[in-house]
Amino acid sequence: MNALLNRPLAELMAEAAALRDAGHGRAFSYSRKVFIPLTKLCRDVCHYCTFAEKPRAGHNPYLTPEEVLAIARAGAAAGCTEALFTLGDKPELRWHAAREALAALGHASTIDYLVAMCALVLKETGLLPHANPGVMTRDEVAALREVTASQGIMLESTSTRLCAPGGVHHGSPDKDPAVRLEVLRLAGELRVPFTTGILIGIGETRAERLEALQAIAASHAEHGHIQEVIIQNFRAKPGTKLAGAEEPDLEDLLWTIAAARVLLGPAMNIQAPPNLSPGVYQRLVAAGLNDWGGVSPVTIDHVNPEAPWPGIEILAARTAEAGKVLVQRLPAYPAYVRAAETWIAPVVAPRLRQASDAEGWAREDRWSPGEVTPPRLPSPRLAAADGTVARIVSRATAGERLDAPEIMQLFAARDADFAHVTAAADALRAAVSGGTVRYVVNRNINYTNICTYRCHFCAFSKGRTHEALRGPAYDLDHGEIVRRAVEAWDRGATEVCLQGGIHPDYTGATYEGICQAIRAVLPEMHIHAFSPLEVTQGAATLGLSLTEYLTRLKAAGLGTLPGTAAEILDDEIRAIICPDKVNTAEWLAVARAAHGLGLRTTATIMFGHVETSLNWARHLLALRDLQAETGGFTEFVPLPFVAMEAPMFLKGQARRGPTFREAVLMHGVARLVLHPLIPNIQTSWVKMGPAGAALALQAGANDLGGTLMNESISRAAGTQHGQEFPPEAMEALIRSIGRQPEQRTTLYGPVPESRRQAAFEAAELSPVVQTAPRKREAVRG
Repeated sequence: MNALLNRPLAELMAEAAALRDAGHGRAFSYSRKVFIPLTKLCRDVCHYCTFAEKPRAGHNPYLTPEEVLAIARAGAAAGCTEALFTLGDKPELRWHAAREALAALGHASTIDYLVAMCALVLKETGLLPHANPGVMTRDEVAALREVTASQGIMLESTSTRLCAPGGVHHGSPDKDPAVRLEVLRLAGELRVPFTTGILIGIGETRAERLEALQAIAASHAEHGHIQEVIIQNFRAKPGTKLAGAEEPDLEDLLWTIAAARVLLGPAMNIQAPPNLSPGVYQRLVAAGLNDWGGVSPVTIDHVNPEAPWPGIEILAARTAEAGKVLVQRLPAYPAYVRAAETWIAPVVAPRLRQASDAEGWAREDRWSPGEVTPPRLPSPRLAAADGTVARIVSRATAGERLDAPEIMQLFAARDADFAHVTAAADALRAAVSGGTVRYVVNRNINYTNICTYRCHFCAFSKGRTHEALRGPAYDLDHGEIVRRAVEAWDRGATEVCLQGGIHPDYTGATYEGICQAIRAVLPEMHIHAFSPLEVTQGAATLGLSLTEYLTRLKAAGLGTLPGTAAEILDDEIRAIICPDKVNTAEWLAVARAAHGLGLRTTATIMFGHVETSLNWARHLLALRDLQAETGGFTEFVPLPFVAMEAPMFLKGQARRGPTFREAVLMHGVARLVLHPLIPNIQTSWVKMGPAGAALALQAGANDLGGTLMNESISRAAGTQHGQEFPPEAMEALIRSIGRQPEQRTTLYGPVPESRRQAAFEAAELSPVVQTAPRKREAVRG
């Protein structure tokens, strides 16, 4: 302790800033919130407080439910994610008016009413409640946990001197340090993401500040629940006993922030309210802060009403001047969002997931895959990329294999770092494939939507019955499959892509028969069919090895395999989203066997649900390593998770797809990580939308995929984009970004002019016929 007390300020701040950078990089967070002062009555008499009021005749001591909702709805309309409930400590223990008002509201205590209002706001507005009700019992903390994303209590100080006569906390029983530390302990035991902090300049010494910070550190070391520590500087207010007291100066505040960082370490979130220190933001950042706390575009700071909030755009600009990127967070910090199963109540967790990105920050915009909301990428504020990011990009551009932490750092890129990653990926795209954007005229044929698997993300498959669920079950006969293939050929297609559910009656011979039926009528049509899951199932039903079965499929006319059913090639995630599906090793085994027979495959990733950037990194490295071994992947296709009708999203178990920044980054990072082994990065217009696909093509992608003609799987999941993107529309989009379109074959070869002409002169599609399920005997073979 003496070492900290005696260290020169500049030296202490330099160490604190270095620790903060090690733990948080360039991200500097804030929460967009509304202040909801549920009651300003309090049983305490702190000598510096203007928030607490006495009962007034004709004035309701508590906000009504209607008033609470009005504030919350205004916040939601302004883009807030947090509803900060602030109130005095247990006023009913002091004030008769409080007891009467609570009785009229139908509640026994202030915290009982607070629980009800948190639940109301959560249900009606989607805002995530954070509650600061003061001292609580175990039962009260537990009750609030069910309806809040986080809770908090300012420790303020551990100095018992301040509770003695003449001290600022004399007459305030809830400010007893032991009582407040007990609340911290209870919150830790109940696994509540918890906010606390100290108030400086109220008569404590610097040594006592350090003692309070050490007490916070000890509580966190035991339970891991302290998500942020606030260093709040006392402001003298007229009408209080400390109206004439001297406020802590800037150096005192900087010393305390820096000391807190050194004591609490690089990972802790340390906050100082920006409205209490206007004009010195860069100095505060230099002292080791990484968070500005809650900032409201709607309500004043009811605790410090004399101190207006900075505008969020102004705060972002000042933060950028300090070399940091302002990032919006949720009431629970990212580490707790990512571990919501442990830290967040079941009613609250789905709302938290839906509001978050893969890292656990708040989503940057309202875009989701499959929706028609215009995508948006903000302009960077920082002048240059971070040196470490630049070095990682340089290594990738040179073709070096990155490791997982390096890839995760690329996926975390924002602002100038994002611009650098995507620009480098686009330059690499230009070097590899020039200014040409390719596409294939093809048709999707999903031959059955009956499936024995229960993948939690799938809105396409169904059982034999339950007609109301996702439409009627179907199982296409050979006649309808061939009819669609012939129609596709007549409309200029060079490929049919065939995939479906894992029908309980299908055997390996079923897939073989589909290929044979198409090949008999259309010998020149390329058959791109059967995911590694279908191949695995088909081989197993015939008692064949993968190589033996794939050899039979190749002889029957199979040309290439789609790299679907990959989802996330990390068994940690597969156990959550598709526990009965092929595992990572089995998926890779099918691709390896196919490549060994000269059957090329694509590779995909389905991202934006429950996984994190670590899982993305593992997926990309698995693909890169197999490609280095076999060279058999033709392209990599990022498939953003379309959430709208997905079961696990509807159950509150998944995010609502990647953010647009994440979706674009997946294309750019993949270009860098897979270079030079996989030369083609494809973007999905079905998932990204045409405008989103155009931006992905400027961030590393060089391929626009297929025209599709029929698209069933994403449509079942809820995408609002069309089922066909005809070649004239594809080429117009490609030209609009200054690139040259080129129709290709599945294997990236040239297309005869006759095929191209047929594609541009295509007739309207005939209505599809969804053949009803047949009896078991009719399906086999």
